[in-house]
Amino acid sequence: MDSLVAALPPALRARMSPAELRRIGRFLLAGGFAAFVNWAARFPLNEIMPFSAAVLVAYGVGMVVGFFLYRLFVFEAHGGDARSQLWKFILVNAVGAVEVWLLALAFVHWLAPAVGWTLWVEPIAHAAAIGIGAATSYVGHRLLTFRGIG
Repeated sequence: MDSLVAALPPALRARMSPAELRRIGRFLLAGGFAAFVNWAARFPLNEIMPFSAAVLVAYGVGMVVGFFLYRLFVFEAHGGDARSQLWKFILVNAVGAVEVWLLALAFVHWLAPAVGWTLWVEPIAHAAAIGIGAATSYVGHRLLTFRGIG
């Protein structure tokens, strides 16, 4: 986990407490697993629905995994009101889902054709969009979903 935190810019690390740095490390690990579930779920979904729909449904699958991992291991919110946290989690992730969906579609339909990129466009575009959305999600969950916990 220390190597994950070490990847943060030094100026940012200097402003954070050791506890917050550990929380970010746990978020990256738990979020990385939830993101992998999101990304991997898209492949079978893509067999039965278009790419744009598969991205959104896969996001929902990863979101369920993420809620339980973040609640139990990242923000250690097992004593809080799960129902309230769930609604806030859904709100933050609804914003994240739109962000990931728009980015994935922009990469596939605009960026890839603009640079002549043709190899594994959808999987790489989807993974990149998930990665970008992770930063937004951390801020949203820290400030809203699990605010004041930990």
